[in-house]
Amino acid sequence: MTRAIPRRLVLGAAAAGALAGCAGPSDGVGSDGTVTVELWHGQNDTARKAVEALVAEFNRTHPRIRVDSSGGGVLADAMLQKVTAALAAGSYPDIAYVFGSDLASVARSPRVVDLTSALRGGSPPWNSFWPPVRDAVTVNGAVRAAPAALDSLAVVYNKKLFRQVGIPFPQAGWTWDAFVDTARRLTASGRGVFGTGWPGTGDEDTVWRLWPMIWDLGGDVVAADGKGVGFAAQGARALSTLARLAHDKSVYIDPKTGSEQMYQVFLGGRMGMVATGPWQLPDVRAAKVDYGVVPLPSYSGRPVTISGPDTWTVFDNGSARSRAAVEFVRWMVQPSQDARWDISAGGLPLTSATARRAEWRRHAETTEGLDVFTAALDSARVRPVHAAYPQISQALGEAVVSVLLGKDSPAQAIRRCADRADAALLIPR
Repeated sequence: MTRAIPRRLVLGAAAAGALAGCAGPSDGVGSDGTVTVELWHGQNDTARKAVEALVAEFNRTHPRIRVDSSGGGVLADAMLQKVTAALAAGSYPDIAYVFGSDLASVARSPRVVDLTSALRGGSPPWNSFWPPVRDAVTVNGAVRAAPAALDSLAVVYNKKLFRQVGIPFPQAGWTWDAFVDTARRLTASGRGVFGTGWPGTGDEDTVWRLWPMIWDLGGDVVAADGKGVGFAAQGARALSTLARLAHDKSVYIDPKTGSEQMYQVFLGGRMGMVATGPWQLPDVRAAKVDYGVVPLPSYSGRPVTISGPDTWTVFDNGSARSRAAVEFVRWMVQPSQDARWDISAGGLPLTSATARRAEWRRHAETTEGLDVFTAALDSARVRPVHAAYPQISQALGEAVVSVLLGKDSPAQAIRRCADRADAALLIPR
């Protein structure tokens, strides 16, 4: 990459007011005028290498800014808690990788920089970002973060294991009943082979996989009146599907944050199917798994999936650091950088301009199953950018884990979840 975006930035009016003042030592400006920006990216393995390579490229091409990506010490799944604690302590990063579903909660802090002018009036054009991307970074009409990643959920399966058992490969339009039956037939406990896997820590990785099932059944995260959750009945049915997997002992329940153990079981050839996103394809290909990709199953016959746009959220640590941080995130969303990040880390293009780039088209044509994830965006929904979402997610995550571990029936688990989530929605925000 040889082209950098213009160095002069115009922040939004809200940000400009918050950033008023002169740069000084507290602004992270060195004696030579270099501004140091602290980035908490929360990535691991392939994605970590990809983002750190881009950071190194930015630092080489922007000699007056140094992005330090060594801080944070936390995976993206736990970033909300880390950032919340850092804001309370008054010692927070300049940029953090925040899930789109957590942005509304984080953006209540006055330390979050408003990026409306920087992104809506900049390049690439705002309308070139896909609608789920724009939705994920917009809170109450203002752009409160820069988009970082776009994905969707589908099922990646191991063709070798299907052949060994003599099961036909799954096809688009299949049902959750077929998924459960296939997982049972693929399972061979004596050989340590599981039909599928599910995160079991109760975090957002545990929860977001359930939303397409709930949406497919006609439910929603928040009811239309905003006073309670919209998934009590639908959540119980979706959890019943997980209960069947647990009863059959066909699901590997990953006890650690980040789902790395679950993915290692799949990459090691001991799991038949896993619901995941395009970010996993680089590791699947590197492990030389003979794989295929198929859309998520359905209850209704109407395809639906979830898109989880994530964000680069910028925090005010003084005018110099904030302007440098905004310059970095604007650089990251440029099509040349976005394409490199998507190809290396396994994401989907943030913009139509990225999708038109030759390197992305070559990558899409030569990557098995990537077209399934891309096509799934047509039926993808996003979680609401709602300040109560973290509490709803936590309650539902605990319900999922209790059912997977056989501690609660689906009806009991969802009733307890709904009571807690409804209480969170009644709190003024």
